[in-house]
Amino acid sequence: MSDYIMCARAVEGDNFISEPGKSLYLVVPDKANAPLPKHKIDPDEWVKILRASAIWRSSADDPDQQRFKDRGDILVFIHGYNNSQEIVMQRHRQLKNDLAAIGYKGAVMSFDWPSADSPLNYLEDRHDAKITALQLVTDGIRILAKEQGPDCMINIHLLGHSTGAYVIREAFDDADDANLIQASWMVSQIAFIAGDISSASLKQDNATSEALYRHCVRFTNYSNGSDSVLKLSNGKRLGMAPRVGRMGLPADIPAKAVNVDCTDYFQLLDSDDTVKASDQNAKIGTFDHSWHIGNQVFTRDLFELLKGDLDRNLLPTRDVSSGVLKLKRP
Repeated sequence: MSDYIMCARAVEGDNFISEPGKSLYLVVPDKANAPLPKHKIDPDEWVKILRASAIWRSSADDPDQQRFKDRGDILVFIHGYNNSQEIVMQRHRQLKNDLAAIGYKGAVMSFDWPSADSPLNYLEDRHDAKITALQLVTDGIRILAKEQGPDCMINIHLLGHSTGAYVIREAFDDADDANLIQASWMVSQIAFIAGDISSASLKQDNATSEALYRHCVRFTNYSNGSDSVLKLSNGKRLGMAPRVGRMGLPADIPAKAVNVDCTDYFQLLDSDDTVKASDQNAKIGTFDHSWHIGNQVFTRDLFELLKGDLDRNLLPTRDVSSGVLKLKRP
């Protein structure tokens, strides 16, 4: 199975580099460890192939999936900072395979913005993320939303990890600033994991997030109070406001937004080897910041979120008994 990548990195010779470039549309062979410029294809053909792979087309002998027949879903994964292209591909494939294993039959694609492979490159990565963020909307979401078929609407969802949350927020805000607000483009679900933006920026009337809320049907933030990468004492974050991936959403949020507190579940996962052996398929990167990719409980919750069958308070992977929505083992 090939992998679908929209790459916003510049090209140097036969490789991509960690500098902004024009959008290229890639179909990466399953044996390739990282995207290469030679994997690019015509944008129209890429959209056609991706849309075709997004349609569920459930078989008649699969009654549990019949209600999704001819439904289409594309989950767009946006990676964080300090991610090499090899790591981007590992996370992309892990997410795709874990979702497929529990019944997801849509497509997964990644937006590969030009992060460097260095923990010391935080500020430059944020700058490059800002420069290329608009391409996520102009060269990705708008094109996919425009190419809807009469018999099958494609649901577009976004999953932003760490600085990927910043890319999404800035992309939507910049799209409005560029007068794209009148364009007919929407996404269904937006989810942040370990989101590296300030919690306060996601208040209902905050100007930087108005466009994000306006252009999605539902927004879900997964927070983890044990995320050491996002703690304020971290040297890269001195002077920064508390991050939404650690402290969660503020109190004043739109009705379409919800916070899922993963702290209790993560502490159980991190301290109990039996739980970890059962629930964790992979560990890619700093565990308390990136455990979501490769975790069966999170993947199940995300799958239910994408399907949209159940009320957000009724998902089997969520506990509401304390009045706070928490991730739990089903």
